[in-house]
Amino acid sequence: MSSKKLNITNKKGYKLQAFLELPANQKPQHYAIFAHCFTCSSTLSAVRNISRSLTGHGFGVLRFDFTGLGRSEGEFAESHFSANVDDLLAVNAYLKTNYQAPSLLVGHSLGGAAVIVAASKLDNIKAVATVGAPATASHVTHLFSHDIDEVKEKGEVEVNIGGRPFKINEAFVNDFSKIDLPEITKNLRKPILIMHAPFDSIVGIDNAHKLYHDAHHPKSFVSLDGADHLLSNAKDSRYVGNIIGTWVQRYFVQEDHSMLDTKGEQLVAHLNLVEDNFTTSIQTKKHSFIADEPEHVGGDDFGPSPYEFLSAGLAACTVMTLKMYAQRKKWDLQEVYVYITYSKKHSDDLMLDLDKPKQIDHLQKRLKFVGNLDEKQKARLKEIAAKCPVHKTLTSDTVIETEVIA
Repeated sequence: MSSKKLNITNKKGYKLQAFLELPANQKPQHYAIFAHCFTCSSTLSAVRNISRSLTGHGFGVLRFDFTGLGRSEGEFAESHFSANVDDLLAVNAYLKTNYQAPSLLVGHSLGGAAVIVAASKLDNIKAVATVGAPATASHVTHLFSHDIDEVKEKGEVEVNIGGRPFKINEAFVNDFSKIDLPEITKNLRKPILIMHAPFDSIVGIDNAHKLYHDAHHPKSFVSLDGADHLLSNAKDSRYVGNIIGTWVQRYFVQEDHSMLDTKGEQLVAHLNLVEDNFTTSIQTKKHSFIADEPEHVGGDDFGPSPYEFLSAGLAACTVMTLKMYAQRKKWDLQEVYVYITYSKKHSDDLMLDLDKPKQIDHLQKRLKFVGNLDEKQKARLKEIAAKCPVHKTLTSDTVIETEVIA
């Protein structure tokens, strides 16, 4: 997964700060837009977690700050409900022009109401998911209801929402009542997933019931047991992202992943030098990986480096060998950690007596055992760690034959 920072201009000329999250291979099958909750921003941990979980399902996800919030331009008083919808339309147009038309809208809290309205205006949107969304746009006015009369008197007042001060005006308040969200939900006729916590103290569960009642099939509901409105617990927001990513597959045409032909070998690596810098696709008959170089050597750091894969092979082989040995001996080995570092070291530093001193490839292997083991058992496990097949391959004479094929 990687993130690109963007600036998107809305219909009023304000720049909206946005982040585009991409899958590890940088090639999304589909794009989604995430709309954050009322007075929140795109950097809220729940927003990041949901977006990044969706990248694991092949999505490119654009999360952004509404007008007057986060690092987007404008004033909060201009961030009324209609403006939120307009911002979504501007972001949709940007993706459509510069990347690919998005097909999924995800909204949290009031952002959930906004994505329903935006989806009703956009033919390219094929599905909608809401999290803790109100059934009416005007629901949020209860947060500052005691100040509404003062707004009418003074024209503009400062209100406290969630412990933070915001300036609102009469136009801001009145805009929430202009949208007939129940009617729009009834006429949406697009797949919708409604997710809500049963004991949400900010937007009650009755809102989910009404949304579900208003929506037409195909519609789905998932209860977020134990979660709070802001999805403060990371496991809740990751769960939300993974559920959305799984649910939406039923409604989207999935691209068939063309498997690279290993041509009878165990593994194939492929690099498109024109498109991918150093990002390399690696594939066995059943598994796929991404390799890359770190940024300090000119790569994009989208995956482990070749030497990190080498170290990973040694570490994995070591822990598996130790597991088999300990089980055969019926020793109380419960967990194994193997820490590997690759470097170049001079033979003199390694106290090696060579006729011609030189730089040597060096792999540092450190072991940590969890279990009821005595020192003699630990010493034996250290010996066994050096007998794993990959360790023996790396320390033996190895022949690599290379040929060019058509």
